[in-house]
Amino acid sequence: MVPTPGRARARAWRRAALLLPAGVAAAHIGPAATWLPGVRLLLFPQLSGAGRRRHIALTFDDGPDPASTPCFLDALEGLGVRATFFVLGEHVVRHPELVRETARRGHELAVHGWTHDRPWRPAPARDAEEVARTVRAVHDISGHRPQWYRPPYGILTSGRWLAARRAGLRPVLWSAWGKDWTADATPASVRALVAADLRGGGTVLLHDSDRVAAPGCWRSALGALPALVQGCTEAGLAVGPLRDHGPAGPTPTPTAPAHR
Repeated sequence: MVPTPGRARARAWRRAALLLPAGVAAAHIGPAATWLPGVRLLLFPQLSGAGRRRHIALTFDDGPDPASTPCFLDALEGLGVRATFFVLGEHVVRHPELVRETARRGHELAVHGWTHDRPWRPAPARDAEEVARTVRAVHDISGHRPQWYRPPYGILTSGRWLAARRAGLRPVLWSAWGKDWTADATPASVRALVAADLRGGGTVLLHDSDRVAAPGCWRSALGALPALVQGCTEAGLAVGPLRDHGPAGPTPTPTAPAHR
């Protein structure tokens, strides 16, 4: 039997209705492929935090946390190093004095979101509201307007990308991490993992809180800091916040921090 035009149109509409949710989901989660280091480093170097060849950007996620962030502030002060702290808005408003102290010590504040949730369902309106709300909280409390956005878990969906752009933020992930959120992390393991991937112009991801990680794991990142900074210094690399990172140079340097 030859289908009538009416039946053919109805079948086409049913097919489109079945494909639409899959298309929406793909558009939502597609940018999350940038979480993969190979994809990010090859196709989106700026998203990896590529900067000046003789500079390393040091960044921390998940604070502010009164149980641990002050330890990082003191350690960085002793090392003479400044960093970028990607903060969660819900904790910014709970610990305003710690936010102000972080800024007072010369560190940069950036946006990690309002909460540390997983973005599996499309919610562009919520994403936009929560990112903008965090920007306002950071600015109102510290007096500094943030420039950077890193999504929780490094999962950059289309909604979160648009939310960051609308808020005037630049999305940035990382080029080296220490997996310091795990229960079996140690200062030595954090140091070795960072050094394995770090090159001049790279961005390091660590965490100054264990709220969404193994209890006490922040001590591994804290313990790794002196040797990481020393290794960079010995390799002729300056360590600082993203605001000092600058644009990437024409070619990357193969120099990495020494293992210790």
